[in-house]
Amino acid sequence: MKLFKYGITLERLKAEDIELVRQWRNSDPVRLNMAYRDLISPEQQMEWFKSVDNLENNYLLIHYNGEKIGLLNDKQVDWEARTSESGLFLGRTEFYATFVPYLVSVAGIETTFYFLDWNKQFAHILRSNKNAIDFNLQLGYTLCAGQENIENQRYEMTIHSFEKSAVKIRKAVKALATKDLKFRLLLEPADYISGLAQKFENLFSNKLHLLHREEFSEGIWYKEI
Repeated sequence: MKLFKYGITLERLKAEDIELVRQWRNSDPVRLNMAYRDLISPEQQMEWFKSVDNLENNYLLIHYNGEKIGLLNDKQVDWEARTSESGLFLGRTEFYATFVPYLVSVAGIETTFYFLDWNKQFAHILRSNKNAIDFNLQLGYTLCAGQENIENQRYEMTIHSFEKSAVKIRKAVKALATKDLKFRLLLEPADYISGLAQKFENLFSNKLHLLHREEFSEGIWYKEI
């Protein structure tokens, strides 16, 4: 599966990329902002991948300008309630102080709410990670009740809080990505084997009138109206 929007490509994580993700995850800029801070071995990484390579988790490798730069995820996916928990880290530190994290986040959030018709998205953020808290508040996340004194705090977002809080960010994202504003999704043969493609198609059939559908050997392209 691949998602395309705002110059960002989000590709479902495959086994051949988990070593790169492990190296990112073990780097101090990433590891020290995580609840789990121990160094991860190749064997542990493989066990982790096996545990999340299913329909309840969607880990997406982030591509920008043809380079792999980080990981975006939705885990604990509840297809019936249409909720999940999101997370994001960039393995390439040179992109930290740029607008790239906003491109990635807005592309993912808009996909979640506008195309998957999600009801709510959650996130956990360390209370000590002020930069991440500020970033997520700008996008529309709000602290859940009873989390004030917890170190790894739970936040939630709805389509309404996103649209209310992220007006300026979304406007800036669209201005920066003027040639790539339409959402595109490529469903690959592996997605039909796993059942992921059928999950997406069922949600799309309830939400969208598909304007264009082209058959390819790799899968199916969907284009929005």
